[in-house]
Amino acid sequence: MPSEALKTIIDMMRAQPIIQGDDIAAMREGMEQTGAVLPAVEGAVYTEVDAAGVPCEWIEIEGTVPERHLLYLHGGGYVLGSPKSHRNLTGRLAARTRARVLAVDYRLAPEHPHPAAVEDATAAYRWLLGEGAEAARTAIGGDSAGGGLTVATLVALRDAGAPLPAAALCLSPWIDLEGRGESMTARAGQDPIVQKDSLLQMAEAYLAGQDPRTPLAAPLYADLHGLPPILIQVGSAETLLDDATRLGERARAAGVDVTVDAWDEMIHVWQIFGGILPEADEAIDHMADFVAKYTA
Repeated sequence: MPSEALKTIIDMMRAQPIIQGDDIAAMREGMEQTGAVLPAVEGAVYTEVDAAGVPCEWIEIEGTVPERHLLYLHGGGYVLGSPKSHRNLTGRLAARTRARVLAVDYRLAPEHPHPAAVEDATAAYRWLLGEGAEAARTAIGGDSAGGGLTVATLVALRDAGAPLPAAALCLSPWIDLEGRGESMTARAGQDPIVQKDSLLQMAEAYLAGQDPRTPLAAPLYADLHGLPPILIQVGSAETLLDDATRLGERARAAGVDVTVDAWDEMIHVWQIFGGILPEADEAIDHMADFVAKYTA
């Protein structure tokens, strides 16, 4: 049975939807405000840094293992979000994984369409390695669009011959910019956050006329061979459920060690409600175990 906290969060999301309409400035402000009211992570220190021209934010906490790193890519449909909007999640990931977390403030559409986000994510990762991080002790992860961007970043790095991170986290990943998954309509009545119309608007802004099946924009169509182990977390009440399951299928077919962890009745990126939602804290613990296993 889902917790009472989940029901409260769903009611809140339905009453004040973040992703609605076509006013991007208002949606951006709404996401930042939502992130600001989530509980602070005790002891987490957030420090802005310039990563080879890409603005980023370090998240560190007492007890951090200095050799362990996590590059984090926030969600928001490639048009919303920032490291600040996701501080509750990245702070808890830093606390549970004991990694130094580098959250990337990649450029957003429509001002900066694809491939700007991929360019910034790969540049931040290369900067991280240049600062002394070891690929074998580094993980990469992201939620929603950031989950898709995580996969795209891995593919771009692999194709460039760069050393890949040891593991990847994909939280409710968005990998199909056409919204062709059956769950996009089958779960529409359950999902209080992501609906097909708004998703397609974001895809249009991100693509700026490019082919919606461009592999580094829509990793559903990417060649995934040679990628590191991937943990995919998704809720059964999500319109993006089929994006997650199809990513798992394609990764497995490419020989990737992939785990699709489907959570009963959970909503889109429920992990961001850590400290409020018990299921979020449990999911973050699972991610921390996964990161520790591959970056030890």
